[in-house]
Amino acid sequence: MTSTDLPVRPTPQADGHIRELQVRRRSSRRRTHLSLGEGRTSRLLALAALTVTAAVWLLPMAWALLTAFKTEQDASDPDHWFWPRHGLTLDGFNAVWERGDLPTWMLNSFLIAAAVTVITVLVSAMAGYAFSRTRFTGRRTLFALTVAAVLVPPQLLIVPWFQQMLSLHLLDTYAAVILPQTVAPVMVFILKKHFDSLPRELEEAARIDGAGHWRIFWSVLLPLSRPMLAAVAIFVFIGAWNNFLWPFVSTSDPALMTLPVGITSVKDAYGIQYAQSMASAVLAALPLVVVFLFFQRHIVKSVATTGLGGQ
Repeated sequence: MTSTDLPVRPTPQADGHIRELQVRRRSSRRRTHLSLGEGRTSRLLALAALTVTAAVWLLPMAWALLTAFKTEQDASDPDHWFWPRHGLTLDGFNAVWERGDLPTWMLNSFLIAAAVTVITVLVSAMAGYAFSRTRFTGRRTLFALTVAAVLVPPQLLIVPWFQQMLSLHLLDTYAAVILPQTVAPVMVFILKKHFDSLPRELEEAARIDGAGHWRIFWSVLLPLSRPMLAAVAIFVFIGAWNNFLWPFVSTSDPALMTLPVGITSVKDAYGIQYAQSMASAVLAALPLVVVFLFFQRHIVKSVATTGLGGQ
């Protein structure tokens, strides 16, 4: 009998790895059975329920989009609530475009939202790394205060923010609109938990090679956190784009208006104009839809890699 004919006995480490893979496979099967069921009928029922839920969720958006393409007469006509009697038209979009300064408002919204996103992601990532990978005096207390700050509604901070911007002579500037929105304790908490989930063996290997905290953060952990950072950036961008109250309070210059503030300034002397209101809402939401469609895979990947997707 040659050495190649001898039975190969797995090492304890390999045996444990095999058992772990078997447990993961069994748990994934159980999750599949619990979510969709084992039979064809249960799967069809689950898919039907998901289809109905998606239709209910999409119905308001479809109604708003259809109303935006109606005339004002058809938009307020209950007898033709679905298909307009006079057909589809772009009058609502033309009226909003002519009576407002949409290019300037969109540009301001994009610049402000982009700046808020970059600053928030960078600061939150550094703070999350500090809470997760470093030990310093008062770390637990400071992190507890950060978690407690998540419970504070932003509306309560409007007056302190306004007084602070007033004392710094920053009102009616981009800085006044951007800086207060970069405070995001919930993003610090999310990124801290994400850094906790990354293997510390990578950090130890980098330290052996002589890397410091900044090198580990920038070259080791951040590349592994791209899906989570992308998801955080999308949520921050959407929140900054849709923010109305603080840009409305901190600026009075029409040249600094964001899209939500500018759209609300377009009023009509003849009461509520449903078609124009829906056209304004569609124009405001269109950039967010484009951003989400381009980066939705990063959101799905971030949920899957953090364990929220059952991985």
